[in-house]
Amino acid sequence: MRIIADLHIHSKYSMAVSKLMEIPNIAKWADIKGINLIATGDFTHPRWFEQIKNELTEDGSGFLSYKDAKAKFVLSSEISSIYKQGDKTRKLHTLVLVPDLKSAEQINRRLAKIGNIISDGRPILKLSGHDLAQLVLTTNPESLIIPAHIWTPWFSLFGSKSGFDSIKECFGDLSKNIFAVETGISSDPEMNWRISALDKITLLSNSDAHSLMKMGREANVFEIEPCKFNYGEIADIIKTKDVRRFPKTLEFFPEEGRYHFDGHSNCKICADPFENKYPDGHCPICRKPMTIGVVNQVEKFADRKKSIRKSIFPATHHIIPLNEIIAESFCVGVNSKKVEQMYFELINQFGNEFTILLDLDEKEMLEKMPPRIAEGIINMRKGKVKIDPGYDGLYGKISIFKKELIKETDQKTLF
Repeated sequence: MRIIADLHIHSKYSMAVSKLMEIPNIAKWADIKGINLIATGDFTHPRWFEQIKNELTEDGSGFLSYKDAKAKFVLSSEISSIYKQGDKTRKLHTLVLVPDLKSAEQINRRLAKIGNIISDGRPILKLSGHDLAQLVLTTNPESLIIPAHIWTPWFSLFGSKSGFDSIKECFGDLSKNIFAVETGISSDPEMNWRISALDKITLLSNSDAHSLMKMGREANVFEIEPCKFNYGEIADIIKTKDVRRFPKTLEFFPEEGRYHFDGHSNCKICADPFENKYPDGHCPICRKPMTIGVVNQVEKFADRKKSIRKSIFPATHHIIPLNEIIAESFCVGVNSKKVEQMYFELINQFGNEFTILLDLDEKEMLEKMPPRIAEGIINMRKGKVKIDPGYDGLYGKISIFKKELIKETDQKTLF
């Protein structure tokens, strides 16, 4: 049985998150997307945790259920650590997964004694990566500690601003309990395959969604027997790096991520590090330091010249959200009513978004949906995309149609 799992999202109690990120909506949209296992996010926030307890039901699998929704929930939260280690201030985001409400509640009580867990769904604590891991694992050894979006400049394990040189430097004697890392939106597994130190680490891909439509923009694909769809099985897959049960991930095109290239957004300077136009790392206009992006940072760690997939690595499948494909096919904004109407027409016709993006054959798409949308999905599957890379907090711009076709469509629209 195919299980599509998104293990990292946020609730409405986190900063800069949609107020619609509530449990009924998350459950509904997980089904619309075709996600089988979705994170609760933010279980450390007291008010959100109360909603989790009141609205979700433990079913004995290590997951939670919501009424008649198809998707299961897994208890998760992201912790923001800011602390001093060595001669640097470290800023680290860590994803925590736990198998039951009792463990989550105990973790919350212990964290509340350390800092403020009420002000934000992703609490900021003066707690090292090692000490956070120790606190969580001594509460429940079956918990999973996953460094989040490991390459982004701020708040990450290997980030250019405040990161570490190795997992061991961050987690010390508990490094043996770090079985997985999250690659983040601005990198993909192929980029991480160049680093031999990560060969034994499971590379997870999650959305880190702040809104309903962003759920599943990255996800993990597991193959599990229906009777084994439980927390223990997922944890075992992650710990053992079992490619048979974890055959692939679903990926954002990393160039579209907000920190892919170096740059300075205020001055609109985007810098490909391989071109080495700005070797001193400063903006050529204002002379302020540029934000060092993910490509540059990965290059510093890489000890392989090429991204070669080994048998121990899950395959990758790069996707573009369906609403973005529809928007570009119609030459309108992604939030337009026209896009929304067509999106739900397709969902009602074919079942869910991942069925459309991954499973429908080309002939069926060309026969049963607007040809431009079908063409866009086919181009996405073949990797026929053009991307102006993201940098310094700005998303990249992705295109799946040739410019002359877009201009032709614009002219037809005018008439």
